[in-house]
Amino acid sequence: MSMRRRLLFWLLSTVLVAGLAATAVVFYQAREQANQLFDYQLRQLAMTLRDRTFEPNGFAEALQSAEGLDFVIDVWSPDGRLIYESHPGLLVPGPSQTGFADVKTQLGTWRVFSTWYRGLTIQVAQHKLAREALALGAAWRTLAPFLLALPLMGWLIWRLVGREVKVLETTAQAVAKRTPESLEPIESEAVPEEVQPLVDALNGLMGRLGGALAQQRQFIADAAHELRTPLTALRLQLQLAERARDAEERAKAHAMLHEGIMRATHVVEQLLTLARADPEATAAGWTRVDLAELAHGVILSHEAEACAKGIALAESVADPVIVEGDPASLRTMMDNLVDNAVRYSPSGSVMFRVRRENAAAVLEVEDSGPGIPVEERERVFARFYRGESAAEGGSGLGLAIVRRIVERHGGKIELLEGAGGRGLKVRVTLSPP
Repeated sequence: MSMRRRLLFWLLSTVLVAGLAATAVVFYQAREQANQLFDYQLRQLAMTLRDRTFEPNGFAEALQSAEGLDFVIDVWSPDGRLIYESHPGLLVPGPSQTGFADVKTQLGTWRVFSTWYRGLTIQVAQHKLAREALALGAAWRTLAPFLLALPLMGWLIWRLVGREVKVLETTAQAVAKRTPESLEPIESEAVPEEVQPLVDALNGLMGRLGGALAQQRQFIADAAHELRTPLTALRLQLQLAERARDAEERAKAHAMLHEGIMRATHVVEQLLTLARADPEATAAGWTRVDLAELAHGVILSHEAEACAKGIALAESVADPVIVEGDPASLRTMMDNLVDNAVRYSPSGSVMFRVRRENAAAVLEVEDSGPGIPVEERERVFARFYRGESAAEGGSGLGLAIVRRIVERHGGKIELLEGAGGRGLKVRVTLSPP
């Protein structure tokens, strides 16, 4: 069911139930008031007869006009004789006490009022059916305007709900007009207060979506540009291998081709890693991770490469250091930090530290390489950026991947000078679980 239909159903149902309840209350009150009025008429009529002459003939003359009334009037003398009856064919038993009473006869129930005056008993009676008919008539006349107003109220509710729902329809049309190339915010000036949070959320979503699409387009453009060079080099190296005139020249071309394939593979792997390390990604599937254990595995995996370059790869790990996160992403972050340190250090040492500092987990990778100038320390986090002082070629994605993983885990990364102002120290701070 649509929201409009649900609103109409519940509003109309509420109005109908409330109307029926009010109708019942009004009907009951109108009926009670009519009965009280009729009782008052009975009493006043009986009291009026006390001022008449108390002779039978005098009563007859005084009550001649009462035969057209909807009442039965009987008068008894002090000795119990019936000295007057307004309707001879309708005999209502005499009262046993004064005041109001309900008297049952073969013709039905009568409402009776009796009074004594100077020995005479005056009784005025009215049939219950006549009273009920008059009371019901009065009650229905009271309810008629309200019953006529119910359909009008339903129609007004239908119109008002339809008018307010048009705001949602207008908002839906505005969202439907948006395209990946056109994600302007929805106008919210004429939006009701209750719909404002929805419009704000949609505008925020479109803003984030626009930013993500822009980053994606930029990423694709940068990736295409970055892959063009190694793929062109591979094609040229393959041609050189095909044109080699002897085994030595062919072996040299194959070695260059192998190196080019490895570089292209590395670039593609880094691109895939960067695409997966989205800071907007959810934390579903995260677990408690021991950074000390991960760090030890990273050191072991890079020992051979460090030894080949004459670099002393050491670790200072406090065991354990637990955080909440994605183990694969955190391992990728450490791999990139250590790989960069080994790659850009021609010799010397690389120290990997993991410790608990207050409540946060701190990772530090410090090398003895050329370092990064202060003015470039923010730019090196951009995709495909390689500083002028870079000793070796690379993809320019390592630090971009690291920063994205750190942001995804709610941490921060800093680039500092190494010990003695030489080399580079990368510090990553992650919040506790």
